[in-house]
Amino acid sequence: MKRFAIELGYGADLHGADMTKAAARAVRDAMSRVCLAGLVEILGLSGFEGVHVHVEVAVPVPEAVDVPALIPLVPIGTVSVNVVAGGMRTAGLRVERFGPDQSDIVAACAALTVSVTQTV
Repeated sequence: MKRFAIELGYGADLHGADMTKAAARAVRDAMSRVCLAGLVEILGLSGFEGVHVHVEVAVPVPEAVDVPALIPLVPIGTVSVNVVAGGMRTAGLRVERFGPDQSDIVAACAALTVSVTQTV
């Protein structure tokens, strides 16, 4: 496997301290900015064969992330996910209609590494 691209993303849950929601937003943010034209135009991978995307996500409480929920957010290749401690948690504003008793804001950071098994 050779690395082809790395993209970073950021996501937050402003009401509810939902680690999965923040992580998913970080993954979507990274996916929205990575353009993999070279996979198709240079390597000729129209079906994305031989592509692997590794997702590394940092959140304050890694064990609270629903990892299987993150995999479908990456629409190409095979996907692996690793969740680590990081991100940020800070006091937010409690607004009853936005969620239960939790009022903290949580932020997540994601790094997507796109690798290919094919060589040019």
